[in-house]
Amino acid sequence: MTDTVLIPGGRDVRATLDTAASDGSRGESGGAPRAETVVVACAPHPQQRGHRGDERLTAASDALTDRGVDCLRFDYGDWDEGYGETTDADAAVGWALDRYDRVGLFGFSFGGTVALVAAASRPELAGVCALAPTARLNPDVDAVAALDEVVTRDVPARILYATRDSTADWEPVVERAEELSVETVAFDSDHFFVGRTAKVGEAVAAFFGPLLGDDL
Repeated sequence: MTDTVLIPGGRDVRATLDTAASDGSRGESGGAPRAETVVVACAPHPQQRGHRGDERLTAASDALTDRGVDCLRFDYGDWDEGYGETTDADAAVGWALDRYDRVGLFGFSFGGTVALVAAASRPELAGVCALAPTARLNPDVDAVAALDEVVTRDVPARILYATRDSTADWEPVVERAEELSVETVAFDSDHFFVGRTAKVGEAVAAFFGPLLGDDL
């Protein structure tokens, strides 16, 4: 089941909450039952038609909700060169932390970098998983530096990438992850993981399962 959520804050951030309906508790509006854990999912680049209905995000959501974990997929507010988009991710995480026992953060491409940057200032996260992250959001925001901070704050992380990806500048992130002993998972694919989205979703769910306390 899905619900539309408006994320509080100074920007127009709208989300879809996919509920796992794994227990008998009711949502705050008396609607669908809600799990105790959730993964917040960051959309790819909004100026490249990225949105919360992206098939990589929905594949991850399907794999998570099938196993009892809710998923909050959100769209960013007005384009702000990566700065506002990171604020949007932080606001979505804040919304989730107010309502769930444990929260994970996931993103694809531009959204993967947003997830890493947001996770760097959120040590309370259960974990962060980035799929095909770009090395930078903008000249000031570096995914490699964010990954260093994530590790320093002891937030578990996993980087998923495609070996034939010629779209995103993913190599610096993967190289640094391996130097930091952060788990990386390679797919023989292009940037869009054509024909492999279900496997991507399962890899995301497999990472978050132990961290969120569910048997995935």
